[in-house]
Amino acid sequence: MKKYILEITVFICGAISMILELVAARVLSPYVGSSNLIWTTIIGVMLISMSVGYWIGGKKADKDPNINNLSNLILLGALTTSLIPLLETVLVKNFANISDNLVLIALITSAVIFGIPSFVLATVSPFAVKLRDKEYKNVGEISGSTSSLSTIGSIFGTFLAGFFLIPTFGVRAIVLGITMILFVLAIILYENKNRKHLIFAGIIAICIFAFQIIGNIAFEQANPDIIEDVDSEYSRIWIKQVSGNNTTYKTMQVENGLESYIDEETGEMGAKYLYYYDLADYYLKDFKSTLMIGGAAYTYPTHYLDKFQDKKIDVSEIDEKMTELAVEQFNLDINNERLNIYHQDGRSFLNTTKNKYDVILIDAFKGENAPFELTTYEAMKNAKNILNDNGIVITNIISSIEGKESDFIKYEYSTYKKVFDDVKVFKVRQQEDDERQNLILIGFKGNTNIDDNKYAEYENLLNMEIKNFTSDVGISTDNYAPIGD
Repeated sequence: MKKYILEITVFICGAISMILELVAARVLSPYVGSSNLIWTTIIGVMLISMSVGYWIGGKKADKDPNINNLSNLILLGALTTSLIPLLETVLVKNFANISDNLVLIALITSAVIFGIPSFVLATVSPFAVKLRDKEYKNVGEISGSTSSLSTIGSIFGTFLAGFFLIPTFGVRAIVLGITMILFVLAIILYENKNRKHLIFAGIIAICIFAFQIIGNIAFEQANPDIIEDVDSEYSRIWIKQVSGNNTTYKTMQVENGLESYIDEETGEMGAKYLYYYDLADYYLKDFKSTLMIGGAAYTYPTHYLDKFQDKKIDVSEIDEKMTELAVEQFNLDINNERLNIYHQDGRSFLNTTKNKYDVILIDAFKGENAPFELTTYEAMKNAKNILNDNGIVITNIISSIEGKESDFIKYEYSTYKKVFDDVKVFKVRQQEDDERQNLILIGFKGNTNIDDNKYAEYENLLNMEIKNFTSDVGISTDNYAPIGD
């Protein structure tokens, strides 16, 4: 092992660099989301930090190519990594409370919290090249093999974190794990250990554990309403217990958006927009089968099964962890024979299913971001193809009606008009038209089959229709969907 210690070090540090990048997205997502802009910011910050690290590491290695200096750098990496849980609360949460510029929050916090350890880890490769060069003098070969090992480590770390570590252990355990790996690696690398070094390493170890403990305590005190903090394959999920309007709600937050919530006393849905899905009962007399894309806490499917005793519903929810949480925390009866759950991406389900439906309900926002692949002309054509005659699609959209944030509803309205025979738009609340809000878009295939006997039941919802809504923009396509983030 001693013979290949530098190679092992480069591989491990390369792997940890990429694990940190994935962890960064999870740590920041409850505060800024995980849109394309946020991912771009995080990746850019990490690359800048690594570039500076390679440059500074090379200069330092030329000045004093000592393996003990390399050990101390890795020890510094362990120390800065151990600060992540504490800085999430102290920096990210507080910054998010004072600014609504999500990109700026992501830029500054990722630079401080993850940029510094990434910078430190990047110094390892040029140090290893210099130390190996002292032995072999083949600079080109050594540089190439070292870069290759670092890259292979990065690939390994990416797959390990994405497919196994994050959904299995969660980000807090991962941060502690990589911190300890770096600490142990630094101790192994250090040559001619003496009492002074061991005391110094002991102090660093105490600091590392102290930062972890303080970070966990700070998080719990800053978020007393969080019942569960869960990392799935796809998202970071918070289950909260929140008081308001003289009642207590249980909520599911995915990234920085509220996905579902129920009144804990009555079990009723808290989100008003979900009741607009019941309009299928008015516009489509005697409908039987429904598909819902996006289950989250399954508050609407549970409501649907209670309200429509003679009807069935299929749910396409990509995240199995959300289904598990819905059963554990939101009273989902997974054994109901009228409920079928498909743990599959919504667009993929539209593309491949052989099923036919009278109604399709789309509620697939992830946090505050719409998955663009479910907003396009091609997606809606597939939806229309699996509708029975005179079927309908009802979609929840978050957009303003007018102003700078109205592009989403305008593009979607144009897209639905291109696909469906008729389209209606509803407001959920009485808000100003330039305010971002829940809007309901309904696309009709064929003729409506209205149940006039149900008008009184749904009159309050029907009166919220935006009459004569128009759009002057083009359609959203798989090739060009400007409304996903």
